[in-house]
Amino acid sequence: VHFHEADLCNKESLRKVFTCHHGPNKKIDCVIHFAALKAVGESCALPLKYYGNNVTGSANLMEVMMEFDVKRLVFSSSATVYGQPQYLPVDEKHPTGNCTNPYGKTKFFMEEIMKDVVTANPDWGCQLLRYFNPVGAHPSGNIGEDPQGIPNNLMPYIAQTAVGRRDKLKIYGSDYDTLDGTGCRDYIHVMDLAEGHVAALKQILDPHFTGLKVYNLGTGRGHTVLEMVKAFSDVCGRKIPYELVDRRPGDVATCYASCDLAARELGWRSKLSIEDMCRDMWTWQSKNPNGFKKQ
Repeated sequence: VHFHEADLCNKESLRKVFTCHHGPNKKIDCVIHFAALKAVGESCALPLKYYGNNVTGSANLMEVMMEFDVKRLVFSSSATVYGQPQYLPVDEKHPTGNCTNPYGKTKFFMEEIMKDVVTANPDWGCQLLRYFNPVGAHPSGNIGEDPQGIPNNLMPYIAQTAVGRRDKLKIYGSDYDTLDGTGCRDYIHVMDLAEGHVAALKQILDPHFTGLKVYNLGTGRGHTVLEMVKAFSDVCGRKIPYELVDRRPGDVATCYASCDLAARELGWRSKLSIEDMCRDMWTWQSKNPNGFKKQ
């Protein structure tokens, strides 16, 4: 595996990466575009940072792809493009664009740009993979999520509290119209998500593939924050102290996916449970209490 450090906002740094893999008998077949800022709350406070990196950065990437004749793109999108769900489960035909936060808007704008690029370039192929809530870690405990500062996502916050790095978990909102008042989400194990990308690559690398496809990647089931806290507590054998606080700007009450289209066209469905997600996350966090830092 070759690693290159680059900046989406700097096209020259992207060109250097493509140049290293472009020449006689070698060429990049497909780009999987994961790179984006992704915290809902932060995007509400720093919208220009998100639009600059996510939207302009994606346009830069596609321009450089065109320069090097790379015509296949798998895009890491998000369920946030759906905004407040009009019905559940959310399928790929659900309206998009009524986003509740700038992060979701950047994903929506990026999707629209990619649709326009494919329309203007019929030999291009793009897949928009709309993630729901990826959690967990590699089962080995060697690779996991290590956010800097106070985590913006639920599972690393729970894990850091369980291992003693945080005094308590803050749960944003306890008055939603859900089973227990806390937000309900479709959590998917990162290993299932990785398998979804492998399935997508098999489709997009078919020489005859062109146009644009959209797929939800989730489990099709929703779990509340308190359900996730209990599941993690059961796995690690420790009580997770928490505090119920005000809602966070930009959050919705409930969102979970229909993944039938991915099952039909990609042959993919999630396999791992919330217990698997919590177990692997705890393996990572307990093995690496300070994350990737040695101390």
